[in-house]
Amino acid sequence: QNMSDAMAVLHKLQTGLDVNVKFTGVRVFEYTPECIVFDLLDIPLYHGWLVDPQMHDIVKAVGNCSYNQLVEKIISCKQSDNSELAGEGIVAEQFLNSTATQLTYHGLCELTSTVQEGELCVFFRNNHFSTMIKYKGQLYLLVTDQGFLTEEKVVWESLHNVDGDGNFCDSEFRLRPPSDPETVYSGQQDQIDQDYLMALSLQQEQQIQDLQWEQLPEGISDLELAKKLQEEEDRRASQYYQEQEQAAAAAAQAQQEPVEGGDGDRGAAGAGGAAAGSGTAAASGATPSPGKHSAGGERKTKKEPKEKDKCVIL
Repeated sequence: QNMSDAMAVLHKLQTGLDVNVKFTGVRVFEYTPECIVFDLLDIPLYHGWLVDPQMHDIVKAVGNCSYNQLVEKIISCKQSDNSELAGEGIVAEQFLNSTATQLTYHGLCELTSTVQEGELCVFFRNNHFSTMIKYKGQLYLLVTDQGFLTEEKVVWESLHNVDGDGNFCDSEFRLRPPSDPETVYSGQQDQIDQDYLMALSLQQEQQIQDLQWEQLPEGISDLELAKKLQEEEDRRASQYYQEQEQAAAAAAQAQQEPVEGGDGDRGAAGAGGAAAGSGTAAASGATPSPGKHSAGGERKTKKEPKEKDKCVIL
């Protein structure tokens, strides 16, 4: 059953998985089919949005709620006539507003103590999944922003505060500040624009895929489902390779057009040269006429090497 549920959500990897954090532990999430993917692949999933246990009023207001449940609780508490419930709703709302970065210092401390040294895992924050690793007691996130595409030495960003202004490091975790902050900023803006366009494209694809999934019969087996997924993947791969071949053919044709024109010019010149050479051969092979004709023929043969030399120089 777990394998079947995981196969059913694999197509969502292109647009994002729906996970719902709970505020009681760095590995505590509300159970959703999307979480099965991490379990089956044995990939640890963490978050750092925790309530400080010393804040008793917040602990009471939040309780064991997930994020979605807490939002519903806030709405219902605001509409309640019970002053105690209304107070809990206000406290819970203040907690969400004050931790909008979805990372608290208590959560950061718990992450640092829970993640094992050298452990490669996934960190969830602000609806984004990031690759995270612990190196010499410090947490690092893999840098994937478009703005750092040309920064070959910027690979990791330290996670040591809740403000998101970590230090950039290379692949050996040595400090490597970006070379040009303005370039990085403009690159980040380009990344935002590209992400938006990509999101629109993926949303359209998702709508088409959802319709296709709804058309599947309910009693379909895992083998049949796997075959359909493989057929869809083969179709996409075939379409991708066709587009690549068409693009390569168009590029090759564009490069050959001026070259072919040049060969034609050279061919015409060669033909002209061959005609001139054959004419010279005929003239030299003919019996020379006596008198001025012979002298004229000699003058022509003397001029011809000059013309050939001139052609060679050009």
